[in-house]
Amino acid sequence: MTLDREIPVVRASGSYYEVGRQIGEACSGAVGRAADLERAGVPRFGRSLDELLGQAALCRRMTAETYPFVLEELDGAAAGAGVPAEALFAASIEELWESRPSQNGRTEGRCTDVVVAPAATANGHLLVAHNNDLPAASEDDVVAIERDVPGDPLVFSIGIGPFISVGWNSAGLSLTGNEVSPNDERAGIPRLLLVRAQLRARTLEEAVAAGVHPLRASAYNSVLAHSSGAAVNVEASATAYGRWGPSERGTIVHTNHYVSPEMVAYEGDLPYALRSSRRFNRAQQLLEDPRARPADEESLIRILSDHLNGDDAICRHTGAADGVKTVFWCLADVTDRHVLFGRGNPCRSRPQSYRFDSAA
Repeated sequence: MTLDREIPVVRASGSYYEVGRQIGEACSGAVGRAADLERAGVPRFGRSLDELLGQAALCRRMTAETYPFVLEELDGAAAGAGVPAEALFAASIEELWESRPSQNGRTEGRCTDVVVAPAATANGHLLVAHNNDLPAASEDDVVAIERDVPGDPLVFSIGIGPFISVGWNSAGLSLTGNEVSPNDERAGIPRLLLVRAQLRARTLEEAVAAGVHPLRASAYNSVLAHSSGAAVNVEASATAYGRWGPSERGTIVHTNHYVSPEMVAYEGDLPYALRSSRRFNRAQQLLEDPRARPADEESLIRILSDHLNGDDAICRHTGAADGVKTVFWCLADVTDRHVLFGRGNPCRSRPQSYRFDSAA
């Protein structure tokens, strides 16, 4: 693997279905692997294929009733990749996964998020930094996608195949975040698909509402920011959530465990929460470093590239027992609507760039 290998950028336009079809064609390998339930079904979901599809059908009906455009786009991706729509939808329901790659708990996606408010940055802009950790094999499937649907904000996202990990839109919205392990997961709209609904939002409050929709199966921790300068962290489970803005220091930090007093009772992966807290505490510590104040792009990339704590480092390399590493990173100047991003570890990859038209 070469260190300067870039993340491919797919540009899709048209109706939701047509956008999905173009994404499916471009990401057919990743889509095919996700939808191969015969291969992944029993070890990942811990149940028979018939039982899995039966439970997925209920979640699909709830998604179709609430966010039909999300389902239309996903079905288009299935058609473009030549896989059954029902199988791809079932693969999107992380709430039905029984086993995860972590040997110490349930959490698969490990992410570190840092937000610095305009008052605490060198240029007076709102900055958001994010590392995304997944099984090392996932790095080959990382893709950036521009979605252009008439009447909607233009969306730029990074993730695996059609599934979004982080994204931004031309209305000024920024969405990053972390996977948490709620202990109240249920049938409902999969959290992995709620992200697509959030990125259709034009305001911070619309994005918050989409992420905590009453029919959600569970939720991620959403880190939301807007070009107006506002930012909020929404820590959620299937049935509850808490939210807060930047600290007195002007920062938000989050990793993969619940930290707010009203949400710690929903923690479903206590062994991994202890490991996640090492990244959380280290990011907080680095933000206190005089070199990081006032914050700028260089200081935030330095935080994303930190290697203290070994397998629990912010910038994680291969060699860990569970095979998880940092597969991509991003740094957004939300005020300027400019995104830097790269494949693999931020300490060793070549930055790519995406910029929204400021007049959008």
